[in-house]
Amino acid sequence: MLRKFFIKSFDKYASHWLVLLIDIFLVCLSFVLAYTIRFNTSLNFDTEKLVYQIPLVATVALFSFLSVGSYRGIIRHTGTRDAFNVFIGISLMSSILVMLVLTNSFLNIAPSFTIPKSIIIIHYLVSVLLLIISRFVFKAFYEIVSTELNEITNVLIYGAGDSGLITYGALNRDTKNKYEVIGFVDDDPKKQGKKIDRIKIYNGNFITKEFIKQKGIDEIIISIQNIKSEKLLYLTDKLFDFGVDVKIVPPLSKWIDGDLEATQIKQVKIEDLLDRKPISIDNPIVSRDVTNKTILVTGAAGSIGSEISRQLSSYNHKHLILVDQAESPLYDIQQELIQKGRKNFTCIVADVRDLNRMEEIFEKFNPQKVFHAAAYKHVPLMELSPYEAVKINIGGTKNIADLSVKHNVERFVMVSTDKAVNPTNVMGATKRVAEMYISCLSSQKNHDTKFTTTRFGNVLGSNGSVIPLFKKQIENGGPLTVTHKDITRYFMTIPEACRLVLEAGTMGNGGEIYIFDMGKSVRIYDIAKRMIHLSGLKYPDDIDIKITGLRPGEKLYEELLANGENTTPTYHEKIMIAKNQEINFDLIISKINSLCFTNNNHNNKLTVSLIKEIVPEYLSQNSIYQELDRIKEN
Repeated sequence: MLRKFFIKSFDKYASHWLVLLIDIFLVCLSFVLAYTIRFNTSLNFDTEKLVYQIPLVATVALFSFLSVGSYRGIIRHTGTRDAFNVFIGISLMSSILVMLVLTNSFLNIAPSFTIPKSIIIIHYLVSVLLLIISRFVFKAFYEIVSTELNEITNVLIYGAGDSGLITYGALNRDTKNKYEVIGFVDDDPKKQGKKIDRIKIYNGNFITKEFIKQKGIDEIIISIQNIKSEKLLYLTDKLFDFGVDVKIVPPLSKWIDGDLEATQIKQVKIEDLLDRKPISIDNPIVSRDVTNKTILVTGAAGSIGSEISRQLSSYNHKHLILVDQAESPLYDIQQELIQKGRKNFTCIVADVRDLNRMEEIFEKFNPQKVFHAAAYKHVPLMELSPYEAVKINIGGTKNIADLSVKHNVERFVMVSTDKAVNPTNVMGATKRVAEMYISCLSSQKNHDTKFTTTRFGNVLGSNGSVIPLFKKQIENGGPLTVTHKDITRYFMTIPEACRLVLEAGTMGNGGEIYIFDMGKSVRIYDIAKRMIHLSGLKYPDDIDIKITGLRPGEKLYEELLANGENTTPTYHEKIMIAKNQEINFDLIISKINSLCFTNNNHNNKLTVSLIKEIVPEYLSQNSIYQELDRIKEN
């Protein structure tokens, strides 16, 4: 209780004026000590002179400290700059005292007044020593008392370079939390074993579970600028096993006015652990290509469509038309753009399957660019509803593509998926049919519309993706469900995916399928473990992972290229063009038209069998439609 009272009282009453009074008192005490030192630690001097000497010293000290501002520093954060200000203040005080004594001696203003020069010199030295030491003693005392009251976070800083030192300073400056830096870790042998501010630099190989437990480490902060993704992945996987929180220092470009604050040090996010470098696209052609253009986005309320809409809304377009059949999400993106001050956009609740409604929109707005993101994408649900998958993924795409040709749209960009490659499920197969229809239209010479397809893997945080599912399962206490221990997927962030889509809208002569280097595919099981650790929990002690078995149509790994497809490079090292398979365009269009017509009979088996005719590489897995493959083989 006494300690708490002290801390509260200190925070409330330890003003700059109190510091000033204490400094003046210490200066007066130092003056007395100077006399005792001069006279061999005795009182064999005329003590009556102190009656008028001490008030003079106090007045001069008051003037000097007010002039320099040495009392303004926060005592509990005393550093070398504060000590230097004290040194300057006392130097000014002693200089003024010397000038007063010499002036009085020369002019004989007060014959009985004098201060021996030796006393002034000793007083100067004692005052500097006493005031500076008192500050550091008070700082240490405050830390001892507050340490017992506040919860201490023991920290290891991974990286003993410039960034690590700046991180150390940021932690020391933090007033809301109490950090104790136990050590630095660095892979440079020249630094290992040395000390920074009396804190040892360790070899990374020495950081074991026993070391963490022995030192009581609570957090490990990775403070390495431009750290490679594979290095970050290796470190986090290793450190997670130690049961500590792992945080990361943001890039220098995100520091506030060039300074790092402790509040900017964040938990490692799952996006940081994709095991690849983020795709960076900054193409001024995109801005030029959409400037003063009327642009239509279908599926504008979905994960991809909404981000495409956000990015497009920041350009100087003529008009942005956002279409989606989902009323509430479309309202959300509308309000978001309004709050951002975006103008010249219209949100329309409409279904791409409704050809007449789409015709009205094209006639009214006459778009010059179309980004088609409307689709059904959930594999298990579409395996149960091929009718719906064909209606939206194929029929809806066909409607928008045909209208784009009819109304002389300059560029049509379709959002596809890696599940369209060698598909094993209805969803992927319907997206592949849509890709083929776009290729067929692009091959025709009776129009000027350029057709482009973008194909990418899973996006982090999209509706229905594994990351939001894991977050909900963690909130509910687990377990996390994974269909197979070895299942892998390619991942990217939503902004990356949408930058690729916008980029594709400026490239090529039409008919291309753009893919990009997504790095290594990632095991979903590993993502599950990392998310448990990132949530501050332990696997399997706090939350376990349950293997549920592959779902209908699901395969262990995804591909970005189909059999018979090759790639050619583009100007961006991470973006490639997939060379299309050779197909009979007239025959494929005829079969797709037949499929869309037959699908109205609601005969799922017949519908799927027709899809398999169009896409010969479509082989169902873990699905009731596998029997159609056996029939085809026989």
